[in-house]
Amino acid sequence: MTEYWVSQGNKWCDFCKIYIANNPLSIRTHEIGKRHKDNVTKRLANMQKEGAAKDKEQQQAARALQQIEAKAKKSYQKDLENSQRNVDGDTSAAPGDGWDFDSTSGYYYDKSTRLYYDSNSGFYYSDALGKWVTQEEAYEWAKTSQTAAGQSSTSQTKPAPAVATAPTIEGGKAPGVVITKPLNPMRTVKGAPSAIAVNKRKREDSKPKVISKEEEAALKAREAARKRMEDREKPLMGLYRSY
Repeated sequence: MTEYWVSQGNKWCDFCKIYIANNPLSIRTHEIGKRHKDNVTKRLANMQKEGAAKDKEQQQAARALQQIEAKAKKSYQKDLENSQRNVDGDTSAAPGDGWDFDSTSGYYYDKSTRLYYDSNSGFYYSDALGKWVTQEEAYEWAKTSQTAAGQSSTSQTKPAPAVATAPTIEGGKAPGVVITKPLNPMRTVKGAPSAIAVNKRKREDSKPKVISKEEEAALKAREAARKRMEDREKPLMGLYRSY
């Protein structure tokens, strides 16, 4: 029977990063060599370092998680205490007098300054500011806004109208025409014509107006009606007089 030669190929050493002949003698010779042993030692040392670093990171993560849980639990207990004080009407957490607890927002509110106060953080908030600020900044803003509001209300107040006084004349006659007779519309006689009245000149060339018979009859009827009206009103008023 005929035998065929078969190539044995090469073997890859992962520690040394090289190829070696794939036979027992070559593999044994390479493994007992100094280079291979040093590479194996380095690999094991690196693995130990990586494992230690990983363990350290896990420990740090667990410690940080414990701290976070402890802080959250402490904050939760503090919130429960504050809520219980607010329910009981305790205002010891308020920054001063005039602060009322607003159950809707969960903060203390001052109507005079329009500020909100958070007893947990110690910060102040206002709708006009739009952010949480420290006590100094909050009270400085409240003082400035109150001063501006006072100046605005003062500027909008209208001054009282000035009372006009009639001018007085010391010694001498008053200027203008002086009327000595009372202006009584119910006087029984005609007053004298005014001295300052303007005399109207009549036109000499005016012609008499021609009145028709119908107009003359209407005028007579109107005059008769006027006389009847006067006769009927005389006994009632007593002061009626035609001019």
